[in-house]
Amino acid sequence: MEQTAATPAGPVGPLVRGLDVLRVLAAGPEPRRHPGDLARVTGLARSTVDRIATTLVRVGVLRAEGRELLLAPGAAELGNAYLASCGLPELLGPHAASLAGVLDESVSLAVPDGDGVRFLTRSARRRAMAISLRPGDLLPAARCAAGALFAAGRDGDRPARGPGTPARDRRVAEAHARGFAVDDQMIEPGLVAVAVPVRGPDGAVVCAVGVESHTSRHSAASLEERALPALRRTAAAMEEALACPPAPATHPAPLVATAAGARKDALKEELGAGFLQSLARGLDVLRAFGSLRGPARLTDLARLTGQPRATARRSLLTLRHLGYVREEEAGFRLLPRVLELGYARLCALTLPEIATPHLVDLVGRVRESASVAVLDGDDIRYVARVAGSRIMRIDIGVGTRLPAYATSMGRVLLGALPAAERAARLGRITPEALTPHTLTTREELEKAVTATAERGHGWVERELEEGLRSLAVPVTDGAGRVVAAVNIALLAGRATPEESLAVLLPPLRETAALISTDLAAVGRFSPVAPG
Repeated sequence: MEQTAATPAGPVGPLVRGLDVLRVLAAGPEPRRHPGDLARVTGLARSTVDRIATTLVRVGVLRAEGRELLLAPGAAELGNAYLASCGLPELLGPHAASLAGVLDESVSLAVPDGDGVRFLTRSARRRAMAISLRPGDLLPAARCAAGALFAAGRDGDRPARGPGTPARDRRVAEAHARGFAVDDQMIEPGLVAVAVPVRGPDGAVVCAVGVESHTSRHSAASLEERALPALRRTAAAMEEALACPPAPATHPAPLVATAAGARKDALKEELGAGFLQSLARGLDVLRAFGSLRGPARLTDLARLTGQPRATARRSLLTLRHLGYVREEEAGFRLLPRVLELGYARLCALTLPEIATPHLVDLVGRVRESASVAVLDGDDIRYVARVAGSRIMRIDIGVGTRLPAYATSMGRVLLGALPAAERAARLGRITPEALTPHTLTTREELEKAVTATAERGHGWVERELEEGLRSLAVPVTDGAGRVVAAVNIALLAGRATPEESLAVLLPPLRETAALISTDLAAVGRFSPVAPG
């Protein structure tokens, strides 16, 4: 094992307390909590909670809304670090999604986590009777199919523990003998599931892949008959993927760590005792696991975070003490318990929920109405909107559909399409002259959409409605794909076009960048619903 500095005297207190606050926010029934309530639940002093909150807000893990605190989308990066380092969603997720399509049922990947089973990915099917399991959720191992598999096989992580019962022992023995396990409404009435183990090259059970359904569609026996052959084929394909994984990703440039360290130092200088630098550094260490596959060496984690080895090691030992990290011969391994830090709640966020806080901030700056829309056929559909504070303002509601060809957001979204698809869409549109200024010929529209794509923003002046001006820019996901557009709408007579562009485009681009960053965090392993 790599030689490291001497073990510190004890855990990093601010990191321990900061993660306590995150757990309470993640586990509570309500997403928002008052700092006084957090102090009561955690047993911390109110002044301590205030310092923790200040730090977590400034590093993008929490958000303050009035006097209340809630998890920010940036907190999803903590769970993403585990999912990236273990590699299972990337390697096995496509196989699970393919199986869900073949069976037309929901499919999940799960791993053991202490006395429970932690879900990593779900390829869900839309049903009136929906199964509300989310990536990051924890179920008791004794009451679900995957739990019996982990107890029956050799798992290289923390095996499910707990007092044995005759019923549980029978289930485990059955799972071991048959090579699969069934959940016949043990977790909840109406829920049935069948799962099989996925083993790594060393024979250890790495995870379980399971199919879930409802008794309105299947009994446990009929689901077993229907799904088991395909499940076994999928598990075999997953084991092949684990045996031949792709090359690990390259490390980020050292300048990234240097810049991050400089920002933390600046925050400490700005906020003084109100900023808990050791908490921020501990979170940086946790996130750094996402740049590596499998066990991480102390040297690499220190380099990625720009921290001295002794500082990084102290955070690692604290994370080990809390059950988030395990120390192995090859280094430190991040464990699935990290997903309890809000991942299930955050991966359920929709595009409107992610975008709206940023729209509120934008409207507060420019005093004009702002919206987010997605392409829906040949129209745009508004999914989020915040009205401006002026007496005369644009009155459009969420859910409104407008023709894409006559809107700034529509031209942004059309301009982002592949050339062939863009041409096909424009070819089937029959523009209507909504005002005397509306572009109505295919040649005019192609020119306008091409210009929008080239300059990176859409501009529509009195084409949708007389007196209405709109400016829009794209919103992207973590892969750089344009998935939505954000705009500012205003009355054209308030300023010249040049003045509006100069004043509004910079804050609009900043807002789009913030929404895109949050989408990338939340949607890295769990696609974000458009709303």
